Amino acid sequence: MDGTELLARYEQMAVIRRTEKAAHDLFLHGLVKGTTHLAAGHEAIAVGTSAALREDDYVFATYRGHHHALARGATPEECLAELMSRATGLCKAKGGSMHLTKASTGMLGSYAIVGAHLPMAVGAAWSARLRGTGQIAVAFFGDGATNIGAFHEALNLAAVWKLPVLFVCENNQYMEYTPIADVTAVARPAADRAPAYGIPGDSVDGNDVVAVQEAVTRLARRARAGDGPAIVEAQTYRHFGHSRADPATYRPAEEVELWLKRDPLDLARGRLVELGVAPEAVTAADERARDVVEKAVEAAKAAPGPDPGEALTDVWADGGAAWRT
Repeated sequence: MDGTELLARYEQMAVIRRTEKAAHDLFLHGLVKGTTHLAAGHEAIAVGTSAALREDDYVFATYRGHHHALARGATPEECLAELMSRATGLCKAKGGSMHLTKASTGMLGSYAIVGAHLPMAVGAAWSARLRGTGQIAVAFFGDGATNIGAFHEALNLAAVWKLPVLFVCENNQYMEYTPIADVTAVARPAADRAPAYGIPGDSVDGNDVVAVQEAVTRLARRARAGDGPAIVEAQTYRHFGHSRADPATYRPAEEVELWLKRDPLDLARGRLVELGVAPEAVTAADERARDVVEKAVEAAKAAPGPDPGEALTDVWADGGAAWRT
């Protein structure tokens, strides 16, 4: 990856980080209802993976999915407006933080039920196989989902049918409040299960956008060639608690400090220096990210609330529910 390409990845991660911070602040000011599950610290996984995909590939994410929606083409304004229940939101205020969806860019939703979307990604990959489009499906999930039955069912069927689907585990070391290592028999909860299904299982530094992009590029090429599914286990760490109700005091201070020293944005900045990118260019990228998100916050605040008349639209394939009556 050359300096120009990496700088673009860095700027995208900076936009995501600032959008996550904006969501955090808006929540504390009472402008985001319900809860939020922030992905600060996970940016390199979403950006690196998306960069390795085609525009028509499919992506499925979890309730911690702001970064995936943004990496797949949703704007900060669309996402923040959705979190704030505005009419201009990504899902017109029907999805909220945990159900961001933008089908036009292949972002086929984020899902609150742990592991529920993994079989759906297998179905999307089966559809692509039947239609001969060369598309692949990608399912992002947390380490906790590896102990859910749907994870194993999805892996098994994808392997049996050799489907073009990648399973990307964002292993942030904790399944909500419990260390994944305390309740899992293998050291790498996703990658170490891959041999049981006869598929590749790669473990990568999930805070290094270059490492993520390279791994996904290689396995996506393999999937398109008809060689079947694979697992990418990306090692990372969330900067916040599980949700906004979680102060994350169960995490040892020295562990948090160690991981914060491996911030994805800091790692990318270091790589940019090594590639000879001028500091002024990095500063300009940060400033552009700041301006985009600041404008998005103001636009979302100023946007109108949702129209009650649209409550039943976008529910069925035809856009309404009239056919049911």
